Amino acid sequence: MSQIRILHNPRCSKSRQTLQLLQDKGLDVEVVEYLKTPLSTDELALLQQKLALNDIRAMMRTKEDIYKELELGAPQRSESELRAAIATHPILLERPVVITETAARIGRPPESVLELF
Repeated sequence: MSQIRILHNPRCSKSRQTLQLLQDKGLDVEVVEYLKTPLSTDELALLQQKLALNDIRAMMRTKEDIYKELELGAPQRSESELRAAIATHPILLERPVVITETAARIGRPPESVLELF
């Protein structure tokens, strides 16, 4: 099987549940603590493609205080501005995200990532 990565926050119950689900399936998973190792804007663009999202906000935690403070919900915000905000403030990235070579899924609910396999 190809490489599988999970963008993981160990403090998040959904992230822990998703990781456990993958491990229970016997999958070899690379765990990336994205708060410690944020994605670059280029990596975020690729992730958006793999998630097949037209709107980058669908991969953002829009209820985070920083989202409101930076007024990221404003319609004039460009995709590149939003990617830069996530790269600078990785807490804005929805979690967990499971990534394969060809696709990705947000683990909400955790079982949704099983569509990848």
